[in-house]
Parts: sequence; structure tokens; C-alpha cells
Amino acid sequence: MMILNFRTMMICSAVAAVMIFMLSTAAGAIGVNWGTKAAQNLDPATVVQMLKDNKINKIKLFDSDPYNVNAFAGTGIDVMLAIPNDQLQDISDDYGNAVDWVQENLVQNLQNSIKIRYVAVGNEPFLKSYNGSFQGIIFPALQNIQKAINEQGLRDQVKATIPQNADVYDSGGGGPSDGNFRSDIRSLMVQIARFLLDNNAPFLVNIYPFLSLYENPNFPIAYAFFDGGAKPVMDKGTAYTNMVDANLDTLVWSLKKAGAEKVKIIIGEIGWPTDGHKEANPDMAKKFYDGWFKKMAAKKGSPKYPGDIEYYLFSLSDENLKSVAPGDFERHWGIFGYDGQPKFPMDFTGKQNDQWPVAGKNVTYRTAQWCILDPEMSNAVNIGDNMNYACSYGDCTPLNHENPCAKMDPINRTSYAFNIFYQMSNQEQRACDFEGLGKIVEMNASTSQCNFPIALTSSAGRRVAGVIVCIFFLILAFP
Repeated sequence: MMILNFRTMMICSAVAAVMIFMLSTAAGAIGVNWGTKAAQNLDPATVVQMLKDNKINKIKLFDSDPYNVNAFAGTGIDVMLAIPNDQLQDISDDYGNAVDWVQENLVQNLQNSIKIRYVAVGNEPFLKSYNGSFQGIIFPALQNIQKAINEQGLRDQVKATIPQNADVYDSGGGGPSDGNFRSDIRSLMVQIARFLLDNNAPFLVNIYPFLSLYENPNFPIAYAFFDGGAKPVMDKGTAYTNMVDANLDTLVWSLKKAGAEKVKIIIGEIGWPTDGHKEANPDMAKKFYDGWFKKMAAKKGSPKYPGDIEYYLFSLSDENLKSVAPGDFERHWGIFGYDGQPKFPMDFTGKQNDQWPVAGKNVTYRTAQWCILDPEMSNAVNIGDNMNYACSYGDCTPLNHENPCAKMDPINRTSYAFNIFYQMSNQEQRACDFEGLGKIVEMNASTSQCNFPIALTSSAGRRVAGVIVCIFFLILAFP
């Protein structure tokens, strides 16, 4: 009789879990990103319910927090785990750290009946704003994670990859056929692409037509959508009528020139924001998603990458703590609002039978109370300073651009700012002080134009929101 040691049994158990819960392919399935940079987050069990009710069967995370990951045990939902950029150095420097990460975050989760096919190593590490901070560590980190996966006997089941921004390649002003990896990182990108090829791992790319429109005022808006209204751009006899096809084929050509044309491509992020810019609103988002789902239902892909495209929408819900350095729209990518309420009707199947997505269930809110500008203090000289303070730590992006909230009168705008800070601070009483200007009320402060949100009771969010409260109290203590 063969006696199995503990390590062998763990490997066998992990492989068995993968075989039971892994589908042979996820092409054609709907995926979505779930980010948690919010003062309060939806409970993971609610997220699972939302995905199931809306027949979304893949989710891409930005870390591997057990609190969130464990909720997917036994659900059959395909989970993409992630290693944040701030962990890359340790994993790059010491293979033992990669082994530990795989054991703790991959093997154990597989044993817990969590379905995992991919591990995202880092996130858009070659953004120019990072000034090359990750160039020396991202590839070794990728290699170490895939090696650790392979040594667990999971080579054929789980693949490591790197979510890339589409700016890692370009066409130099020409058509897609002129595409190549960015000159400053070309050698490294070729190595990464060939490593992915050797390991049968996918190239994960984030494609955002909205950002092309945002960054270039001369960008033809019709080219961001899929209804055929754009003037075709010709490239060696191939006509391109939308930015996604052109961008995807630019990557195809770049991979071909790198000797890795057979690498599978997955769109890791694609979507349209609903606020934060004149072209970011629910109507434009709906137009984009309607065209995208119809395109995906046709299973035609792009001219150079035909067939099914695996993809992950960005994003599931809004995140009110995301940096607005790129733009206010960063906090408004969600198909659903912060509380799991859908923003507009759509048809995920692409058949254009619109209906409202199923909202989050069992979402619990804090006490129905709001913080407003005390009407008796409406002429105080320090209103502006306190409003600016509230907006420095609270999410006042709805007060900008063309959002209906931006059209309120100054008093209601100030109340909105006070309230959002108060709610993001978990309704701490002192968070509605504002040098005596604030007042807590039980009558809904929302207007006909603008909803004043109430905080969720998310246990996960308390860790984040507590930071806001802490900052507030420290400023009170040390003026």
C-alpha cells in the first residue's frame, strides 16, 4: 500500500477541488470586477447573491482578503485572486514568500471549494505615473508565483498573469498593424509575453474607450461605441468602426511581433462611468453596455482576434474612496451604486430585452438620520472652509460636473457635503460638528434633484471609514 505524506495529500486535495469545480472554459461567461475602496462595502454574501441573481459567474478581485474570498466557497463562481502592487517586492525578492502566498491564498481556498483559475500579479504596474517603480520586480514576482503554483501540482489548472493597462502598447499614430509594445518597456514586455506563452497563461488587458474620450477632446465619440456610427478607420484592408476592436488588434500585432501571437487575451476591465465627466452618465453607460453585450453575444471578437472574448466588466459597485487624481469619474464605475441598487436597465445576454438588474438583498443601512447645515447658521462666514474640509475627506464628486446634485442651491450643496462626510464616518456624532454649523436631523435631507445617501452597516467598511473618523478627531485635538 502506498503511503502519502502530508504535502502529497494536500496537493491531491487541491487538484481534486479544481477538477470538481473548474469548467473547461469560461469563454462567453460574464465576469465583473469588485473593488472595495469604499467607506462601507457590501457584505460579501450580498455580492454573491447579486452575481447569482444576475447570472454573473466570474469575479475579479484586487486582493485576496479572506473576509471576501471565503464567501465564494461552494458557489461555483469563478474567482480571480490578486496580489496588490505593494506586495510585489516581497514576492519578487524571496521565492519562499511566493510559496507561502500560494499555500495560504490559493491551495487553502481550493480546498475550501473556491473555484480559482487565475492569479493577478500586481495591477497595471507599467503606468507611467509609477515612474518605473515596479519594472524591476513585476516579472520576477510573476515567475515566482507561477513556479509556486506549478510545484503544488496546479500547473494545468491555475495561471498567473499581470493585469496590464492598454498603454503598454501603441501603434505610433498608425493602424493596429503598426502596434508594438511601448519602447521603454519593450524588452521586458517581450519576456513577459513569452513567459505567458510558455505557461499557457493569458495576457490580461484593461481597455477603456471612455478614457480615450476623456484624454483626447478630439476623439470621435462614435468610435467609443458599437453601433456602427463611426467613420471606419482602414488598416491594410481591414475596417475598424470602434475603439475596442482597434485596441485589441493593436495588442494582437504587438504579441505577434514579440513571438507570442498564440497567447490568449482576456479583457480584465471594461466599462463606462456614470458620473464625474460630461460624458459620464447613466445614459452613456447604458449605450456602451448595450453595444458591448450585443457584440459579445455575436461571439465575433475583433478582426484579428475572432470568436469569444473572455472579459470582466468594471465595475460591480461604486467606490467612494478611490483616488480622483485621474478624474472624478474614478468613483463612479459601478453598474450598481454603493448600496447594490442598479443604476439603469440592461440585458446582460445582449438580446436587448432590457430589465433592471437584480439589486442587492439584505443590505442594511445605519440609522435614518442625516447631517445638514443648520438653517440658523446659513449666514456663517466659515461655511466655505467647513464645506471644503468635508469634501477633502468625503466624496463630493456628485457636486461637480453635470450631476443633478451639482444644480442644488449653495445651502443644499453644503448640506450634501456635511452629510457625505458624516455618513462615510459611520455617523459618528462629532463628524457632524463643523465648528457648530452641522445639525443631525431625522427627516430625509434629500431633494427632488439629489439623493443624500445613508451609510451601510458593513463590517468590512468600518475598518476603512474608521480612518476618516480618526483623522477628524486628530484634527479636533490638534488644531
